[in-house]
Amino acid sequence: MDFRLVGLTRRFGSNTAVDSVTLDIPAGQMVGVIGRSGAGKSTLLRMINRLADPTSGSILFGDVDVSKLHGKALRNWQRDCAMIFQQFNLVPRLDVLTNVLLGRLNHRSTALSLLNIFTREERLMAIAALERLGIEQTALQAAGTLSGGQQQRVAIARALMQSPKMVLADEPIASLDPLNAKIVMDALRSINENDGITVITNLHTLDTARNYCERIIGMARGRVVFDGRPDELTATAVQEIYGSDRDGAGIDETMTSTSITLSPAADLAAPASADFRPAVPAKA
Repeated sequence: MDFRLVGLTRRFGSNTAVDSVTLDIPAGQMVGVIGRSGAGKSTLLRMINRLADPTSGSILFGDVDVSKLHGKALRNWQRDCAMIFQQFNLVPRLDVLTNVLLGRLNHRSTALSLLNIFTREERLMAIAALERLGIEQTALQAAGTLSGGQQQRVAIARALMQSPKMVLADEPIASLDPLNAKIVMDALRSINENDGITVITNLHTLDTARNYCERIIGMARGRVVFDGRPDELTATAVQEIYGSDRDGAGIDETMTSTSITLSPAADLAAPASADFRPAVPAKA
């Protein structure tokens, strides 16, 4: 189902964080949103998920006006539009499996949710999601004992448990080392390509956006100033998005690079990340 933003605006007092953004995003695209800190990237994603309400404008998913949803309809949208955060948002004291199962809460009755009762099928789904991300061995560990890269994969597994129609990722690799950043981005690309789910991700590195996203949206001062393919992101476009330094020089892309070079032996030793399997319920 196609997705559309029409004149989407968010103001905080006299400050305009997102300024009249209009975008059409076909179903199944992988979109990277880039820009300087304060450009409006995170606010844009939070409005799409309705964690923040627009000041004006519309968020349309098919024939549904998401910007007008309330109550159960809004909760259903937040289930269908899964959000992955930079800081993972896991419950550190709970084990990994339970954290992943929390992704099913909006699919369940209030009584079952309060009693924390998960079905056998849901538990098998959670294990399958962890296997897909290559971290099934951590299922019974407290989430807080995992590395940052592992915690982000748990967050992705939790998002998969929502059976989403869209995935939003807000700076998902900002706090990760290059190898874990690659594993997480490979996982998001797999969700996009293998499951056909639309993925919109905020990124702070240009090489990552170019390597993983079929479409790049550049924001500056709350507005969209670039919208095109990776090969169209020229030095001129980059300067328009990020501006110049004090000396008037353009941005040095190597300063934002997360690229890594692995030897064949190291590559074989790394956790499998490109060939993920769909997380589907196992038969009881």
